[in-house]
Amino acid sequence: MNLALAGLAALAIAMGVGRFAFTPLLPMMQQDAGLSLAQGGYLASANYLGYLAGALWAMRPARADVAIRASLLAVGVATLAMGVTHGMAAWILWRTVAGMASAWALVHVSSWCLEQLTAKGKPALGGVVFSGVGWGMALAGGVCLALMTVATSSSQTWTILGVLSLALGAALWPVFTQRASASVKGNTLTWSPDAIRLVLCYAAFGFGYIIPATFVPAMARDVIADPLVFGWAWPIFGTAAALSTLFAPRADNRRVWATAALVMAAGVAAPMFISGIAGVLCAALLVGATFMVITMAGMQEARRVGGPALMAAMTAAFATGQIAGPLAVSAAAHLRGGMVAALSIAAASLVVSALALGRKERKPCPT
Repeated sequence: MNLALAGLAALAIAMGVGRFAFTPLLPMMQQDAGLSLAQGGYLASANYLGYLAGALWAMRPARADVAIRASLLAVGVATLAMGVTHGMAAWILWRTVAGMASAWALVHVSSWCLEQLTAKGKPALGGVVFSGVGWGMALAGGVCLALMTVATSSSQTWTILGVLSLALGAALWPVFTQRASASVKGNTLTWSPDAIRLVLCYAAFGFGYIIPATFVPAMARDVIADPLVFGWAWPIFGTAAALSTLFAPRADNRRVWATAALVMAAGVAAPMFISGIAGVLCAALLVGATFMVITMAGMQEARRVGGPALMAAMTAAFATGQIAGPLAVSAAAHLRGGMVAALSIAAASLVVSALALGRKERKPCPT
């Protein structure tokens, strides 16, 4: 259990803060830093471009202990730097660094933890590891909500989250130094039709979920001005994500993935059919409750079919979809339909991926 909790904490820092702290901070930066929706899309895409680069880098062999500790340090430093530097150029740099480190952490922490837990006969604890992303998101969202109510600036909030990340990362260093004796070994990826299908479906997942995942708090802010109300959107999203992996059914990975994709599509579409804060909170709940289930099922299926190299390739495809998502919002902001058009495309991509996953599986490649 200690191993699973260490993985939980590592993903909480790397993903919950390094990747997703920007989401609850976006409305704060819009208010006190004058950040526009289009600029928010550019900062989000910078993070996802870094995530893509980090995922591609993670396809190379690396020592797990070094990779995990380096990624935690980089996330803490980049988060802290967001609070002490100013201007789009600097912010784009630091969000790119945080994205690279987050991808490294997801691939190496999940691959190593799943391998170690399986060796110990406790593969079910993988759900605990992946819940760390949601707990990190809930923590970041809760911190932002609390600081928002006392009129703390966005730069001060970035600084506080950076200090918390560095402190928690420092506490985890000895754990991974002692336990991470094995390397996460690379392998040659065979591009079978089945592997290609998994990669494409994971890319659709990245595109489909990232629009609400990035802009839920901003959408909530548009329909209600009270931060005590709209600020709850992201903690709800994160808590739903954390609990979902703990209670996800232990069934066929592809069936779980496809079902979750359909539920997520309903959540993505919710703000178009349910008006006001109810639609936004519905999106937060349904998307939050499924995106880590898909991540967990997808990573487990990738490890089964193609090993760590396929896990990294799918993470890179996911990042590609994420880059396209915020850019689509930035483009739609200047077109008729705006966010509605972007949400429609996102929901459709998720439905198509679910249908593709429902096709008969090809024989997996030997690992």
